[in-house]
Amino acid sequence: MSGITTHVLDTSRGTPAAGMPVLLERAEDSGWQPVGRCTTDSDGRAHDLLSSPPDDGRYRLTFDTGAYFSVVGERGFYPEVSVTFVVTPGDDHYHVPLLLSPFGYTTYRGS
Repeated sequence: MSGITTHVLDTSRGTPAAGMPVLLERAEDSGWQPVGRCTTDSDGRAHDLLSSPPDDGRYRLTFDTGAYFSVVGERGFYPEVSVTFVVTPGDDHYHVPLLLSPFGYTTYRGS
């Protein structure tokens, strides 16, 4: 398991958001650099964003909510959701869930 994972739940349908493209980037002096990408599994989870523990720094998860809503036949207000967070020394795992509906979302640091 990578040091950064996520889980997306579609709260309007009461189901996991399966098949959602997710991009993980790390902030560098030259801007945001992609470090991982995947698609959520049937349980709405993304386990394989990184192949090694994350370095310290700022990271950004971008969820392609527009692609997901198109597949499930919904018209969402947010075509993508980006969540920026900080990886600090001493922490080895970051779980960043997304709770999603067509007209809103929330996120938090999970365990």
